[in-house]
Amino acid sequence: MEFTINGTCIVVLQGDITKQDTEAIVNAANSSLLGGGGVDGAIHRTGGPQILAECKQIRAKQGGCPTGEAVITSGGNLAAKYVIHTVGPVWRGGSNDEARLLRNAYWNSLNLANEKGIRSIAFPSISTGAYRFPIVEAAQIAVKTVLDFVVEKRIPEEIRFVLFNDRDLRIYQKTWEQNLRSNI
Repeated sequence: MEFTINGTCIVVLQGDITKQDTEAIVNAANSSLLGGGGVDGAIHRTGGPQILAECKQIRAKQGGCPTGEAVITSGGNLAAKYVIHTVGPVWRGGSNDEARLLRNAYWNSLNLANEKGIRSIAFPSISTGAYRFPIVEAAQIAVKTVLDFVVEKRIPEEIRFVLFNDRDLRIYQKTWEQNLRSNI
């Protein structure tokens, strides 16, 4: 699925985020920035030790990355030049500010990309793996946040949603279709 909003090309696809050739990819990191499982582990493994070394430098300066915030490193051995590490919320039933924190993770990643002049960025589905955020709700937040950002800022040139499996892909496609219909 591919479409354009305010000059930004939005692509929704199934694939491996570590293989994306966008200028930046987003890592669904944990607050320690020291790697982990899922997307985080795959990015650290594929990107190599340079990413971890840069994450350790960030930790030394600021002590990690709070939930909803974002930091940037090089892409190491990845095709992407940069990795934007953001920490999504752990799902605790929905009454612990999870929606706002997830929105912040997407918004702050896009804002950091904008500050660095990054023209293309690829997102995974943040917080829906080990952090157990329900995928339908997470997709709604991700899509609405990206839509709001693109309408307000008119950048970047391309945003990809790279979903790991067919089920998640279908949910994101349906969510985009619903949002596009309601905003016409």
